[in-house]
Amino acid sequence: MSDASPVEPHPIGLSIRNGSKIYPGTQALKSVDFDLRMGAVNVLVGENGAGKSTLMKIIAGVEQLNGGTIELDGKPVVFADKADAAKQGVGIVFQELNLFPNLTVAENIFVGHEKTKAGIHIDSAAQTATARALMKRLEQEIDPNAPLGNLRIGQQQIVEIAKALAEDARILILDEPTSALSATEVEVLFRVIKDLKKQGVGIVYISHRLEELIRIGDYITVLRDGVITGSRSMQGVDIPWIVANMIGSASKEFPKTVEHELGAEIFRAEDVCLPSAAGGYAVDHMSLSVRAGEIVGLYGLMGAGRSELLECIMAQHPNSSGQLFISGKLVKEKSVAGRIRRGLALIPEDRKRDGLVQIMSIRENLTMSSLYDFTRGFHLSLKAELAKAADYVKRMAIKIASLEHPVSSLSGGNQQKVVIGKALMTKPRILLMDEPSRGIDIGAKAEIFRTMRRLAADGLGILFVTSDLEEVLALSDRILVMANGRLTGQFPAGAKASDVISAATPNLNRVEV
Repeated sequence: MSDASPVEPHPIGLSIRNGSKIYPGTQALKSVDFDLRMGAVNVLVGENGAGKSTLMKIIAGVEQLNGGTIELDGKPVVFADKADAAKQGVGIVFQELNLFPNLTVAENIFVGHEKTKAGIHIDSAAQTATARALMKRLEQEIDPNAPLGNLRIGQQQIVEIAKALAEDARILILDEPTSALSATEVEVLFRVIKDLKKQGVGIVYISHRLEELIRIGDYITVLRDGVITGSRSMQGVDIPWIVANMIGSASKEFPKTVEHELGAEIFRAEDVCLPSAAGGYAVDHMSLSVRAGEIVGLYGLMGAGRSELLECIMAQHPNSSGQLFISGKLVKEKSVAGRIRRGLALIPEDRKRDGLVQIMSIRENLTMSSLYDFTRGFHLSLKAELAKAADYVKRMAIKIASLEHPVSSLSGGNQQKVVIGKALMTKPRILLMDEPSRGIDIGAKAEIFRTMRRLAADGLGILFVTSDLEEVLALSDRILVMANGRLTGQFPAGAKASDVISAATPNLNRVEV
């Protein structure tokens, strides 16, 4: 049997040739050749920023190529927008839910393509009946007339999937579809995918969870820095092959510029637990420690519980449990402000939503967490505040024209520096950083990493979360790995990439290929 034999039952439905996509300051896709096979699951793998979502947005008509061509059923095609792609049978389920909480489940499923009577009045009864049938197909007891906002996030994800199924898509793109689903809901989704394959639907599946990809994938494509580095049948694919194509042999350089001795233990968390809405624990009896001057990298795939752990440490989940110690002393404070006073500071994953107030000035954003330091009696010393803000702009090398410009006028990298500067102004002893390099260019990343090295050399303890394998390998003095809310691995600096990924996917060996 030749290697080409799997092509016959899975014909190419859509292909991209020499596809390029350029955004201001970055090239997201570079001369990409991609084939989407029908009646099969085409899985896409790559680190954050590799270009996976950009490629999917182009196939779904959300974005257009700057160069190259798309063919659908062997004929050249240009999707003007998402609605145009949908008319030609392309559906997409975004990682970020695209729903209306004030509308019912049925209304959300049919928004934009409502069922009507004589093309005039919306046929609510028909919509409800079809929505009920879709819920039955997805094995969910969700009332089509229930307001969407009343559903938990996993159920909303199911509604998003039902919305795509309702359009009878020939090509269905699923971007991290299981990120909010329980184990039972994941099994249902996989049964639906199997059913769709039998109907000849071509499915593109993006996930960080390798055990899912190996379990349901028929073909695999690996992207790195906008380039396809591997594309083949899933048969015989293993972790070393995926790792080699994801990060390559030549690692990006984030070298240590200054060697320094690590100090005594400055922070310890013991048995941190956070109950999950889907049952079980989002954070499951996690314990870890950080020494003064140490950079500890916390690696894991989406849904591992890393961000939730940092939020528990910062008192953002009142229903969490466990004990925290700073320099051996128990942390009793139960509020975010109390934890900041004790020396904890968090750089959140979503800087625009959780780290900055976009309409406020750069100065106001920098000082908002430490206004007490500039208060004289009942008055705020604007002179002292301005001087401190200017000092931190210089220390962090933030490129600005004026401190009074809105923070939204800055680039992503400079906005991230403002968030870090704001945290440092509270004089922390432990800095928690959630995906510190997400959404910034390579030059800004290098500056952020140099800053982290400098802060560690000054004795600050740093615990940073990342899903970028290269970053955690290159930056960490010690690597911790989380999966399913638990600590599943601990490695020294210089660990092998395959060992770290194996720890992040502890269920991989129990999955039937």
